[in-house]
Order: sequence, then C-alpha cells, then structure tokens
Amino acid sequence: MTRNAKTLFALWAVAVTMLVIGFNFDSLYNTFCKVTGYGGTTGQAEVNDNEIIDRTVRVHFDANVAGGLAWEFSPDEPFMDVKLGQTGIAFYTAKNVSKKPIVGTANFNVTPIKAAPYFIKTECFCFTEQLIMPGESIPMPVMFFVEPSMDEEKRYDDIKSVTLSYTFFEVENPKDFDLSGDLSKQGAAQGRDALN
Repeated sequence: MTRNAKTLFALWAVAVTMLVIGFNFDSLYNTFCKVTGYGGTTGQAEVNDNEIIDRTVRVHFDANVAGGLAWEFSPDEPFMDVKLGQTGIAFYTAKNVSKKPIVGTANFNVTPIKAAPYFIKTECFCFTEQLIMPGESIPMPVMFFVEPSMDEEKRYDDIKSVTLSYTFFEVENPKDFDLSGDLSKQGAAQGRDALN
C-alpha cells in the first residue's frame, strides 16, 4: 500500500468514526452522565437491596417548568429525611392549566453534584413522557435511595442534604401518544399507573 493510500485510509477511518460518534452523541453523553454523575445526573436501579445505616440525609425537592409550558408543577412536601440505604417515596403534582392536552418530559439533577452518583432512583415519572389533559392534575411519584457506600469515604462526610430538582419541558412531537385521537383515558391512567 502506498503512503498516499495509507493516509487516505486513515482519514476515511477518522471521518467514519466521527460520523458514528456524532449520530450517537446524545446516548453516549447520557450514558457518561449516568455512570459518572456528571452534571448532577442521578443513578437508576431496579430495586433497593441495600442495608440501611444510621446516617441521615435531608432530601429537598425542587420543581420547575420551562417557559412556554402551561403546567403548574410542585413537590407535595419540600423535603424528607432518609437514612442511607432507606427507600424514600416523594410525590410531585403537575396540573395542565391550558385548554389542550400537553405531553411533557422532565430533566433532573442532584446537587451537590458530588452526591449525584450516590442518589439512585428506582421509579420515577421522569423515566417516561407524561400526558396531562386540560385542567387535569396528576400525582407524580419518585422512589429513591441514597447509597450507603457514600458513608465509606471521608470526602462525603460534609453532605448532610441534597436537592433533587426537576424541570418539565413540552414535548413537541410526542412518540408515545396520538394527540389526534381520543385522549380521555391516556392522561389520568398514566399517573395512576405510576403508583402501581
């Protein structure tokens, strides 16, 4: 193979690699955030089988709505005290104050950022898009725990409280809902399903 052919092949390989990374950037970035806790991204688990230890952390709940989304969104309680390893369940309530059905999705983070990898959610309304009918209010539960392993490192001794924060955005082209058909059963059922 000539020198020019080798160079051309190397450039082609780099271009293809960059193209693949570009198309998968969102999923790669989300995976990176979940693994490292970067940007306050929390972890996710199927179940909590941790031992509960005698160290308490106060979890504050924060709720926000992006501009243009005609929802009211708030935590039912401002905070909750949980022991490390203990499962907590908190409820938020969202209400559609518009005259049309709206599908929303929630972004979330935990502060302080260094605590994020230890804050684990087992169930959350933020895992799926949410449909709320005009004038409807729905409960939005989140089940979580704080990993007991956070107690094993001294650099986390200063963490006495964390804040779980959500921001809802309107979904422009929802995939899971047909907004042209009969929506009367889709919205309220979703909030009830999340409780089961």
